[in-house]
Amino acid sequence: MSPVTRPNSFKLLFLILMLVILAGCTSFASKTEKMADNISRAMLNQDDPEVVRTGAPAYLLLLDGMIEGNPDDRALLMAGARLYSAYAMGLVKDAVRSERLSTKARSYARRALCSTQPAVCEYETKPFRDFAPHIDEIGQADLKALYTYGTSWVGWIQAHSSDWGALADLPKVEHILQRVINLEQEHDRGRAQLYLGVMHTQLPPAMGGKPEVGRAHFEQAIKYSNGRDLMAKVEFARRYARLVFDQPLHDRLLREVLEAQPVEPELTLSNILAQQQAQILLADDYF
Repeated sequence: MSPVTRPNSFKLLFLILMLVILAGCTSFASKTEKMADNISRAMLNQDDPEVVRTGAPAYLLLLDGMIEGNPDDRALLMAGARLYSAYAMGLVKDAVRSERLSTKARSYARRALCSTQPAVCEYETKPFRDFAPHIDEIGQADLKALYTYGTSWVGWIQAHSSDWGALADLPKVEHILQRVINLEQEHDRGRAQLYLGVMHTQLPPAMGGKPEVGRAHFEQAIKYSNGRDLMAKVEFARRYARLVFDQPLHDRLLREVLEAQPVEPELTLSNILAQQQAQILLADDYF
């Protein structure tokens, strides 16, 4: 398919699917969850970020339509949260749009988790000491929803990083991700470890940062993905190696990223973006 016809194909696909939805086809309705999962996988497995950047809005609207018709479907809500968050965090450059999209991602994730854990949303804005015990009560049955809730909240904070009120939520998000790890250390091939690695390396030790704790999380993220999550190595270099001025580690990690084969189920898009960022970081005269 040529680049010229590809956008029109996305529009045609979206139109056909929306007509089926509007027609009220029951056979389609019974397959919406599988379709949402396939859409998610298709985007995450795409090796051309520009295709996703231009085509994703149609997929997001499609998921919105599915959720509108099935507002209590947790699988659809989590798929919507996951894709909106990934799009806002990795592919949208406009700050206002990123804020708006990350807010929708977080809203979908909250609805998915709080359908079975209503106390979480009830205490979400309360002090940490009141909120944390409700996270600690969440078990394996709600692990995926908890993880989606936590990562969508991370994306929301990133998009609202100029808001001190948003940054004040970081301890709550850290606690959520730690709960995920307590339930399943290798969940999502170590991505929860990656998020915690970033959180602990935001500041130098003199200002309250915990770079060595962060390093341990980065190493776990690399381990649980068998080294295939290239973004873990990029963030390890960017957040930890630069913070402690370890240029040999920094350059080694980024060269490994550039030399790696990026195609990997559900990590391909992230890996391509990681390689693009690795090139920029290596060319930057930081040290």
